[in-house]
Amino acid sequence: MPTPGTEQQQGVGKATKSVAEHASALVRLELELAALELKRKLISFAMGIGLVLGAVLFLLYALGFGLAAAAAGIATAVPVWGALLIVTGILLVGAGLLAILARGRIQKGTPPMPEQAIREAKLTTNALKSDGSAG
Repeated sequence: MPTPGTEQQQGVGKATKSVAEHASALVRLELELAALELKRKLISFAMGIGLVLGAVLFLLYALGFGLAAAAAGIATAVPVWGALLIVTGILLVGAGLLAILARGRIQKGTPPMPEQAIREAKLTTNALKSDGSAG
């Protein structure tokens, strides 16, 4: 036979179980919402990347047409083959300059070690080992 004390304990148990179930459902809903939001953002990001790739493709075509126009303009003063050789030479010089600049940057960036962070970590380790005492 239930007494007022046992009824109160059963009521607390039921309330606790109900709160736990609601919390679990809330967490599941929050995770589902996060997944849907990430999916929407990922789709938007992928579409943005696709549009950028399309813009790069158009830019490459525009560059090609610009170089062809430059060769056609030069061809009014020299033979067509000479104009094409001049534009080719300019492109080779530009590619060479970019390669030299790239080589310098690559050498500056290798090896890819975070030297400053390593130095700071060593200083921190040494400071901790010395128990903060000067010396």
